[in-house]
Amino acid sequence: MNQADKLREECGVFGIFTRNQHEIENHIYYGLYALQHRGQESAGMAVSDGESIRHHKGMGLVAEAFTPEDLKHLKGGTLGIGHVRYSTTGASDIENAQPLVMQYRQGTLALAHNGNLINVEELRGKLTEDGALFQTTLDTEVIANLISRYSKDHELGEAIAQAMKDIKGSYAVVMMDKNRLIGIRDPHGMRPLALGRLAESYVLASESCAFDAIGADFIRDVKPGEIVMIDREGLHSYQTPVPLTSSLCIFEFVYFARTDSVIDGVSVYMARRRAGRQLAVEHPAKADLVIGVPDSGITAALGFAEESGIPFGEGLIKNRYVGRTFIQPQQHLRDQGVLVKLNALRHIVKGKRVVMVDDSIVRGTTSRKIVTMLRTAGAREVHMRISSPPVAFSCHFGIDTPYRKQLLASGRTVEEMGAFIGVDSLGFLSESGLIKTVEGSGCGFCTGCFSGTYPMEVAMDRDKYVFDAPDRRPDDK
Repeated sequence: MNQADKLREECGVFGIFTRNQHEIENHIYYGLYALQHRGQESAGMAVSDGESIRHHKGMGLVAEAFTPEDLKHLKGGTLGIGHVRYSTTGASDIENAQPLVMQYRQGTLALAHNGNLINVEELRGKLTEDGALFQTTLDTEVIANLISRYSKDHELGEAIAQAMKDIKGSYAVVMMDKNRLIGIRDPHGMRPLALGRLAESYVLASESCAFDAIGADFIRDVKPGEIVMIDREGLHSYQTPVPLTSSLCIFEFVYFARTDSVIDGVSVYMARRRAGRQLAVEHPAKADLVIGVPDSGITAALGFAEESGIPFGEGLIKNRYVGRTFIQPQQHLRDQGVLVKLNALRHIVKGKRVVMVDDSIVRGTTSRKIVTMLRTAGAREVHMRISSPPVAFSCHFGIDTPYRKQLLASGRTVEEMGAFIGVDSLGFLSESGLIKTVEGSGCGFCTGCFSGTYPMEVAMDRDKYVFDAPDRRPDDK
């Protein structure tokens, strides 16, 4: 899939504290492997044996970033953290790979962060004026500098709480010193962070699927605004002030999270299945076959088929051995990657009226190529159904959204979008319908990319966020 035409996932964080040395480097490795869908640009790990913190970072996938020799170097630890990264802010290079390891007044800290601070430039400027030095362009380094600054007068837990008063935006952070593992979730709860247990070990991860990968049990989600600190005495929780309602990113359930995860009490799989059923109610279609765009559209397509009574089938086959095509530097190479990665099953779709279900449309260029592929394979009609509302606004909180003028839904009607993609009909799940899919979660949600209404005030950059009305055609670049 051309990832220039998908919202890029955020990042994934993982941490583990053990009472004894249990090859935690392997637990972190497999935990990060389970979170690979959240970031493919770089991976890193830091471990402590109680005396010092050792770390390793590399570019690419987890299996590429860590060799057996790298893991051997990290043996002997009793606690550690890991990170897989997409560059929503900061360049994609090894200097910006995480965890970030730094010296501060009380020793050594290692930090890994998922999210985005909306006041990072203001904070970086103030810290620089006060003499702080920065070696990266990461939001994480700003968080680390604030904690270091407050640690002059406070112990670590209170220094973190003081830093949380200054930073605005989304963040799930795992961090450690030589003897403690710490998890932090932003007061709005925008980024997920879960707590688990493996025998006598505690585990933190962006998603519960990472617990399954190492045989750990899910305990609970870290609460918005909560600081959890784990040491040899056990688990300690500190609650900082929070707003009246939380704002978990609802795109976790639409696309980002792995299907087998549970976030804030809601099964991602069941939410997507319900989205498909609701989509069939809101936008029925006269068709012979329902197919899903692999992999993210499959579960919603199953729900659509169940509700509509139209048979589900595999109309598109995914090549599992093709890498992420968005990292190709030139558009024509990414376009070729779509054709290599997906192929239509001609004998399944030929002569059929097909409902094609996908989770979202960003630029629309990939959707158009898939529709062309289905028609070339003989599909008589193609009706596209999207299991989320139109993405018409940019995200400010850790998702790499294109410029707003490049979003297909920005300033265009559904009919105009359908004409660009080349479908016989196009239907999006309503925002109220999407909210129904996550009922029972006990938390609120951020729907800013659909509605333009955000949990906190954000600064608008005209070039990035305002739709250029005369340009009615999406940018293919």
